[in-house]
Amino acid sequence: MPLLVAFMISAGFALVLNKPGERLSVTKKIDIFMRGGGEPTIILLVVIFLLAGAFYSVADAMGAVKSTVNLGLSILPRNFILAGVFMIGCIISFAMGTSMGTVTAIAPIAIGISQQSGISLPLILGTVIGGAMFGDNLSFVSDTTIAATRTQGVGLRDKFKMNVLIVLPAVILTIVILMFIPVGSATIQVGEYSIVKVLPYLAVIVTALAGLNVMAVLGVGVLIGAVIGLADGSFNLVELLGYIQRGMGWMEDLAVIAIIIGGIVELMKHYGGIGFLLEQVTKGIRGKKGGELGIAALVSLVDIATANNTISIITVGPLAKNMSKKYDIDPRRTASLLDIFSSAFQGILPYGGQLLVAGGMGSISPIAIAPYCIYPILMGVMGLLSIATGIPRFKEPAENVFEVDQDSED
Repeated sequence: MPLLVAFMISAGFALVLNKPGERLSVTKKIDIFMRGGGEPTIILLVVIFLLAGAFYSVADAMGAVKSTVNLGLSILPRNFILAGVFMIGCIISFAMGTSMGTVTAIAPIAIGISQQSGISLPLILGTVIGGAMFGDNLSFVSDTTIAATRTQGVGLRDKFKMNVLIVLPAVILTIVILMFIPVGSATIQVGEYSIVKVLPYLAVIVTALAGLNVMAVLGVGVLIGAVIGLADGSFNLVELLGYIQRGMGWMEDLAVIAIIIGGIVELMKHYGGIGFLLEQVTKGIRGKKGGELGIAALVSLVDIATANNTISIITVGPLAKNMSKKYDIDPRRTASLLDIFSSAFQGILPYGGQLLVAGGMGSISPIAIAPYCIYPILMGVMGLLSIATGIPRFKEPAENVFEVDQDSED
């Protein structure tokens, strides 16, 4: 069932329920639903999703995606093809902020390398998936990063610092493992690329690291992409506006789902469902480690159910924020754990979009690819180790750059 339809059905079901001992009219319930769907954090999340879509589309139209892929291939180490494919996937996904886009761009090249060198096709496609999930988890313009930071009220830079320290050992281990897997050699055809066309991605990374608000980061990316595209004739002004519209259209479903989830959560809050869930989930949990493990388990289970890590973060985010406050968990850790565990499971689900696309391109079963998705597996392992050890931890408190009080009632 399409996710948007599923959430509409859930919203309809929520509207017919009643709090014990209370009989509200449908009109009053709709008012509560709209209050949740129109909550400032949700609306800002929607605007950010639309801006992210515009950035993806403009960057693609002016040739940034193609140039980034070819630039990556030009520095691919020929002696360590698998490790090189993984690292190129990491670079491209971190720049683009989309695992699906990375898989679509790199998988055909990986399939060609497999045919030339005799490398196992499931292995090299699993390697592509791993590189794609690196950026899906860490990129400043990834929708999962946007959802995690928005729902927990932390800045992009703060979340990145925490997240990268948790997953860095997984990156290193993956590279080492891939370097020691014996493979043949292959001739890789590298197309033309332009450093200028990579500038929108570089601008996004630099401005995000500088601590700019995510809307400003995406706005700068769109502006630079538009200027370069207009200057080199990739599109004219009318076509540019069309590409911006196209990109926003890509994110429409996600934006509408976010609004619906906001309304459902507000109704659940009114009915006492959030409090009940918090009580049930935290039953038997003691301390920060237990709270962090509960957050990780919740987002993992929702991702397994929906096969969409962004939706799982948006769904679990409000509950995770309450758990974070209850157990005094650093919101940077909460945002990172939400993103890490949802991305880890997304990268190994045979029915997830990433494996389905890779399997379709390679004409093999996604189930055959899943065991070779080394990085997502190690990412989950490192997440568990971080929970067990409490590392990393920062002395300075998190900066709440755009936190909105979600618990206020009219």
